[in-house]
Amino acid sequence: MLPLPALLCLCAAAAAASSASRGDYRLAGLFPVPRAAARPPVHGCDAAAAFRSHGSCLALAMRFAVEEINNSSALLPNVTLGYDIRATCSEAANLRAVLHALARKGGQEVGALPPFRRYEPDVVAVIGPDSTRLALTAAAVLGIFLVPQVSYKASLETLSLKRFYPSFLRTIPSDRQQVKAIFLLLQQFGWTWVALLGSDNAYGRDGLDALYKLLTASNVCVAYRGIIPTNKDANSPELHNLVRILRDVRVNVTVVFSNRKSAHPFFEVVVQRNITGMVWVGSEDWSLARTIWQVPGIQSIGSVIGMLVEKTDSTMLKRFESWKAAEESAAAECAGSTEAGEGVGGSAQLDCTQSCTACHLLTAVPNTYDAQASFSVYSAVYAVAHGLHDLLGCASGTCSKGTVYPWQLLQKIKQVNFTLYKSRISFDANGDIHKGYDIVMWNWSGPSWAFDVIGTFHVNPDRLSIDQGKILWHTKDGQAPASVCSEACQPGEKRLQQTRHRCCFSCVACPSGTFLNRSDLYGCQSCGVDEWAPARSEACFNRTVEFLSWSEPLSLALLTPTVLLMLLMAGLAILFALNASTPVVKSAGGKMCFLMLGSLASTCSSIFCYFGEPTRHTCLLRLPLFAISFTVFLSCVATRSFQIICIFKLNTRWPALYEAWLRRRGPVLFVATSTAAQAVLCLASEAASPSTPWRDYGVSAERVVLECGPSAALGGAAAIAYTLLLSTCCFVLSYAGKDLPASYNEAKCLTCCLLLHLACTAAVLCTRDAFRGREEAVARVLGSLCTLSALLGGYFLPKAFVILLRPHLNTPEHFQMAIQRYTRRLAEAAERGATDPPRGR
Repeated sequence: MLPLPALLCLCAAAAAASSASRGDYRLAGLFPVPRAAARPPVHGCDAAAAFRSHGSCLALAMRFAVEEINNSSALLPNVTLGYDIRATCSEAANLRAVLHALARKGGQEVGALPPFRRYEPDVVAVIGPDSTRLALTAAAVLGIFLVPQVSYKASLETLSLKRFYPSFLRTIPSDRQQVKAIFLLLQQFGWTWVALLGSDNAYGRDGLDALYKLLTASNVCVAYRGIIPTNKDANSPELHNLVRILRDVRVNVTVVFSNRKSAHPFFEVVVQRNITGMVWVGSEDWSLARTIWQVPGIQSIGSVIGMLVEKTDSTMLKRFESWKAAEESAAAECAGSTEAGEGVGGSAQLDCTQSCTACHLLTAVPNTYDAQASFSVYSAVYAVAHGLHDLLGCASGTCSKGTVYPWQLLQKIKQVNFTLYKSRISFDANGDIHKGYDIVMWNWSGPSWAFDVIGTFHVNPDRLSIDQGKILWHTKDGQAPASVCSEACQPGEKRLQQTRHRCCFSCVACPSGTFLNRSDLYGCQSCGVDEWAPARSEACFNRTVEFLSWSEPLSLALLTPTVLLMLLMAGLAILFALNASTPVVKSAGGKMCFLMLGSLASTCSSIFCYFGEPTRHTCLLRLPLFAISFTVFLSCVATRSFQIICIFKLNTRWPALYEAWLRRRGPVLFVATSTAAQAVLCLASEAASPSTPWRDYGVSAERVVLECGPSAALGGAAAIAYTLLLSTCCFVLSYAGKDLPASYNEAKCLTCCLLLHLACTAAVLCTRDAFRGREEAVARVLGSLCTLSALLGGYFLPKAFVILLRPHLNTPEHFQMAIQRYTRRLAEAAERGATDPPRGR
């Protein structure tokens, strides 16, 4: 190797167009450095080109890494790495550098190639180039020969496509990760109305397209998407028109996915046109660029949030600066020797004095961009070294220096996994490094420009964390500015889209029975059949299932008189059984009294079918049990009234009628016939439409009424009509016996009872549509209880009163005297009728 002072003078501290160190295995470094005076001129790298201090720092970082590895005993022992640093300040220079890297060992040109697997180029790997545009060309050419290419700056997502760029790797995150970070940042602050701008190159256009696809698939609307024209200055009409459009779309947040070269004149125009109070989200290329934050008046544009590759550990930077200090001392000696005329030309002297002092204090705030890029170069060199270390079998302590083919080294580099100053260096299947971003924000609160790290973006899995306490917004209240096309709707209001943008809408309340699902803000969804929702609801609620349960207080209040009524019937049956031979019991119907009490008890038992959740059995029993049992009772009452009339009134006129009635078993036949008719009505209604439990959803929105099906109403109407007919017959027969002996005259009591029964029936029929479900069941139970109580109180209780409290009225003598008085009254009435003179017409 050449002595260090001589090397510095000849190659201008790795900033010349070509700087080389042979070593056992060489790495090619492609950097944006100025050309050497001795090199042939290349278009775009002429002597008038500005000296690029950033490229010099990157070249120095490669040299630093190579020398550090060569001086290491743990990595590549007894093996030295060389380097060949070349300028890539244009497409032509970049292609020439790539072809030079592909030249075969020994100085042969690429022309006559040996078998592919045996091809051995002059370098084992290529570091760089820096720009995406140049990396695409280099990756396409190097990929043909599977020469490993590790880029430190090209972040274009397309380079991850292995079928086009099989040998490309990088130590900077892919733009895919940067796009995800920006997307999560916009969502974090609720910015749904944004503008997107990109530089007119592959970096800007591809990043803009990827971000646009991600945003349009979410709830973020892109108000405007534009391209910043390239190679324009602040007087460009295109730039002024772009800024005017940005003002007209009225967005508060603009994402600028651009390189620094295009961003600089754009922000100059932004300041000129007095665009203030906005939020600017920048990609990592310009977010900390000195040329941007030095634009005069840029502190007035608002808040600037940018992406920055994960923070570099300061230990490496300090060591790098110490190494550079030694290099600068050597450069000073070089400069002194050239002044003394020690064989170095004037242009080389300029290179010496500028290159070695080009980048100082990488840990200082303004040089963070250089520091990050330098660490990426440093990581790339170490990645190649670790791959070569594994390929040469250096784990044993001694490396076997053999021929290294590019495709062999490529496989090893893809598998590296090591830690470098707390940073994990490994590649995924696409050759991308597992690395995230720091979220930075410009800070103008001090005397000069600075930035704060306000959050981080980590990968695998993707997650963004923001420290709200570190953010200094440009707003007066210090709160994050809003950027929406339309204000958010109130809870339970759907969005009615007004334009092609989903974020521009009006708000319409969801009607009752529907709800707004947060996954679809543009439509109200209907609730399920067993659910309900009020207007402006964001959820459905289960409907209350309603029926007359056994355990509620109202049910207990109804069940108590029902049970007492049945006990009263049982008591009356016992009382009548014990006094069956007495005149009162015989006058009430004798043995028929027990049938009447039994039918009333059966009718009363139908009340229990209204309690609890309706079932098929209770629905089937409810109507027939009541109607048939009550028909038996009314038939018995009609039979008993008819018999009394026959005995006292018709027997003298048509004595054969009563005898035929008894002989043909008229009472039994009448009760059986009328009961059978009622049973046929009930069976016909059930056969036509079986009464089964069903859910009535039409009563109210909040309730589901469990009740028996519509056939119960139809059958109930027929049964009620039939019972009304029997009640009318009973009433007529009872009224016809109003002048019978007092012991046989129940006309008044039965009339009152039947009138009360009719009133209860009318009340139930009238409230059928007013009451549903639980209320309807209560109304039917109350109607049945009133009817049964009236019949018991009007027909049986007076007789029980006589039996228990007026026993002297329950004797044959008393009944004989009543009959005699009735007969005497009839005779007197007949005599008066015979003596009275006939009246004229």
